[in-house]
Amino acid sequence: MKRLLDCRASDFRGMDKKGLRDAIEKTEGRTVIGETISSVQPLFPEVTNAELLKAFGADMILLNMFDVFNPKVAGLELNQAKSGGESLSVINELKRMTGVPIGINLEPVPSDGGEDLLQIEEGRTPTRKTLEEASKLGFDFICLTGNPKTGVSNEGIEAAVRMAKQHFTGLIIAGKMHGAGVSESVLDLEAVSAFCEAGADIILLPAPGTVPGVRERTLAEAVSIAKKKGVLALAAIGTSQEGADVETVRQIALSAKRAGVDAFHIGDAGYTGIAVPENVMALSIAIRGRRHTYIRMATSPNR
Repeated sequence: MKRLLDCRASDFRGMDKKGLRDAIEKTEGRTVIGETISSVQPLFPEVTNAELLKAFGADMILLNMFDVFNPKVAGLELNQAKSGGESLSVINELKRMTGVPIGINLEPVPSDGGEDLLQIEEGRTPTRKTLEEASKLGFDFICLTGNPKTGVSNEGIEAAVRMAKQHFTGLIIAGKMHGAGVSESVLDLEAVSAFCEAGADIILLPAPGTVPGVRERTLAEAVSIAKKKGVLALAAIGTSQEGADVETVRQIALSAKRAGVDAFHIGDAGYTGIAVPENVMALSIAIRGRRHTYIRMATSPNR
């Protein structure tokens, strides 16, 4: 199995869940996952935000606010029309255009959410139907987490992992990058252990400096718990610091790498729907240098 940073589009096309997980592990903390809100106008109308993220160094693309029962990616409307509107073509086309694995956020929101919490469509939640549909659409991975003000709890994420283990064929990422409107610890060591036991392949954790009180040593302890259980760890920049200055992003990235994470996430709120592109490149260069960053940026999806 190749390291993920050596993989090209042809490698990803034939890669299963285990292959993707092992490729990330072999890359030794040099994998970048870029997140984008798939339903908003792209930063530049001529290209999708997913293409832009890949062009600035992302190895994997995570779609936020994507409804599996109403599958649309802003900027791909013409491609959908060309293919006859088949839902299956949306993600396949995005893979063809970027040449990298594509994933989706699913949010285990509470059924009794109060008035202060956001109500979201069923197609963005992890039910048996949505998980099976996500597999049919061709997603390579899912991220079980919560957007702000959704009321997603650690307990809800744990239950969602167990369900995903049964009904989703790809890689399972699980955890929180911020509070999501719930008064509980964002980085909870017991929750980390529970997600691992439930069957998560990668644990999502807030990077140091992104959530109050999350220090490098705290993250390192959580990473150690996951590693002992054979599970990978992902550090997230998901508190709008994807829109901060380059030096802040570099510092967060290096701190998380010292803590031992296997991969890095950069969120979608630098501008509306996408990180500041230069910050994606800065993150990539900080954790793996210009060589691997420029190669990912330049690699054709036809390779």
